[in-house]
Amino acid sequence: MTPDTWEGDMAGVNYRKITFFIALALFAQESTWNFYDNQVPVLLREHVTSAALVGALMGMDNLLGIFVQPWIGNRSDNTRTRWGRRVPYLAVGMPLAAVLFVFLPWMTSAAMLIAVMVGYALVANTMRPLAESLVPDFIPPERRSRANAVVKIAAALTIIVASLISLLVVDDHPHAAFAIPSAILLVVTVIMVVKVRDSRSAGYQEALAEDSPDEVRVPLRQVIAGIVTDSDRRRLLLLLTVMLFGGAWFASRSLITPYGMEALGLTRGEAGGLTLPSGIAYVVAAYPAALLAERFGRLRTMGVGMAVFAAAMAAGSVVQTATATVVVFCVAAVGAAGFLINAAVALWNLAPSSRVLGTYTGLYAVTWYLGGFAGPALIGGVVDLTGWDGMLLDIAVLAALAILVVVRLGRLQTRTETPILK
Repeated sequence: MTPDTWEGDMAGVNYRKITFFIALALFAQESTWNFYDNQVPVLLREHVTSAALVGALMGMDNLLGIFVQPWIGNRSDNTRTRWGRRVPYLAVGMPLAAVLFVFLPWMTSAAMLIAVMVGYALVANTMRPLAESLVPDFIPPERRSRANAVVKIAAALTIIVASLISLLVVDDHPHAAFAIPSAILLVVTVIMVVKVRDSRSAGYQEALAEDSPDEVRVPLRQVIAGIVTDSDRRRLLLLLTVMLFGGAWFASRSLITPYGMEALGLTRGEAGGLTLPSGIAYVVAAYPAALLAERFGRLRTMGVGMAVFAAAMAAGSVVQTATATVVVFCVAAVGAAGFLINAAVALWNLAPSSRVLGTYTGLYAVTWYLGGFAGPALIGGVVDLTGWDGMLLDIAVLAALAILVVVRLGRLQTRTETPILK
C-alpha cells in the first residue's frame, strides 16, 4: 500500500473521511463521559455524605465496563445486517445514552439518581468498543496507528470541552449544562447514521466471506479460550503489557494530587493542576507516535515510549519540585503516547480473523480497566509502607515490568513470519 492510499479511496472508502467520522463519534461519547466525571459527584453529594460511597458509585462505570464491553464487542462481531454490525447498535445506543444523561440533574432522590447513573453507564459502555472497532473494520493494518491517533486526540479534547461547559454554564444553568453534551451526542448520531455504513467496510466483508453455514457465531468464551490456550503467546503477553502499563499510567494520574500535597507541599488546587500541561503534551505527541510506529515498528515504538515514561517517573523522584514534576509528567505523557496510540492497534493486528475485532477491542478495554483498578491500589499500598516521596519511583518500577513483557513479546515476534507488530 502506498502512502497516498491514506488520502485516497479504496473499495469506495476514503480513509481520511471515515477516520473523521469515527473520531467524531468518540468525541461525542467522551464529551458526556468527561462531563459525567466532572459533575455527577456534585449531584451525588446532594444525597450522599460518604466520600467513599461517592467514589465507589463513580467507579461503577469502570466495573460495568469490564463485563459489558467484551460482551457487546462479541455481539456486534456476530451481527449481520444491511447497515453492518456496529452502526445499528450505535444508532440506538447513542440517543438512549443522551436521553439518560440529560435526566441526571433532574433526579430528586439518591435512588433515582443511582438508577439513572446505572442505566447511562450500561448504555454508554456498550458504545465505546463499537465506535473504536470501526477503526480496524475500515482501516488497513498498516494505517491503523495514525487513525487511532486521530481518534485518541478527539477523545482527549473532550476534557477541554467538559471543563469549558463546567466553567461557563454550570453555575448559572446547572440543568441545562447537561443538555449540551447530550445535544452533541444526538447530532453526531444523525451524522453517523447518514454517513457511515460499516457493511461497506473491509472488515465486515471479510467476516462475511469467512462465515460458514455451520459456524456463523464466534462465542466470547471461544475467543478468550483461544487467546489463553494458543501456543502463540503474543496476544496474551500483549494483554498483560496493557494491564501492567495501564496500572502505571492510572497510578500516575489518580494519585498525583495527594502526591503534590504530601511530597511537594502544594495546596489541593495547585496539586490538581500538575497534570494539565502533560495533557497538552500527550495531544501533541499522539500523531507523531503513530508515524514513528509506521516507520520503526509498533513494538519498538511502544517499548521506547514506556521506557521514556519510566525514566521520567524515576527522574521525578530525584528532583522533587513542582516545576520539575510538571516537566517530568510532560515527558512521561509523550512517552506514554507511544504505547497508548499503538497498543490497541497491535492487538487488532494480532486478531486471527476480522470476525473477532470487536471482541478484541472489548478485551483490550477489560485489561486496561483492570490495570486502572489494580495499579493505583498497588502503588497506594506501597506508599502506605514507604511514604509519598518514593511514589514516582514505584510507578517507574511497575512500568519497567511492562517493558520486560514487551521485550519477551518482541523475541516471540522475531520467530514468526507475521510482520503485523513490526
